[in-house]
Amino acid sequence: RIDISDNDIYERVILTSRNEHANKINDQVINMIEAPEVVYSSIDTIISEDQNDFVNYPMEFINKQQPSGMPPHILRLKVGTIVMLIRNLDQRNGMINGSRLIIKEMHRNFLVCKILTGHKKNSIVAIPRIDLSPSETTLPFRLKRRQFPIIPAFAMTIHKSQGQSYGRVGIYLPEPLFTHGQLYVALSRVRSKDQLKIEMSANSDNCVDNIVYKELL
Repeated sequence: RIDISDNDIYERVILTSRNEHANKINDQVINMIEAPEVVYSSIDTIISEDQNDFVNYPMEFINKQQPSGMPPHILRLKVGTIVMLIRNLDQRNGMINGSRLIIKEMHRNFLVCKILTGHKKNSIVAIPRIDLSPSETTLPFRLKRRQFPIIPAFAMTIHKSQGQSYGRVGIYLPEPLFTHGQLYVALSRVRSKDQLKIEMSANSDNCVDNIVYKELL
């Protein structure tokens, strides 16, 4: 069980290397919140000049796609869920890409949230459903998804944490890091080493390599 009234939880985050690990942790944490769950499904469409694409790619396939920078087709949310904005909505009022918020109310087409980071911290805002498309994709068509521009953010990838700092950080490494500078980014998200915990796989020998591509330096 998670006590979402504990303000300290707003300052905590779990960082990991891959989206699938973050998604699994977020699902587990959301299950621990004692509040009714609401499932929000996106409305997905494809935009293509090739009419065959509308036949060749069934909706079940389209729904499963989650290109970088896009929310999932299915969002499982509860009051008390910490989420991250993945689009700039209103920079003046603190609704910017990367902001963390906590859900206070859930409605059919908008969410009432409290901002947890930035110059508008503690402000109450409404997050609408919007149409989103990925800026880059390997799909042969353009995906348009109408969904809330958020992802759950009790856990997130190390990449998404760049530029942020937290009171407590847990780093979950079930496999070796694989990208330049990942370890440095993860370790530097916390203000004190006393507030840092790392969990690694059993065969890691309690060591983690800092991947550095010298040609980038």
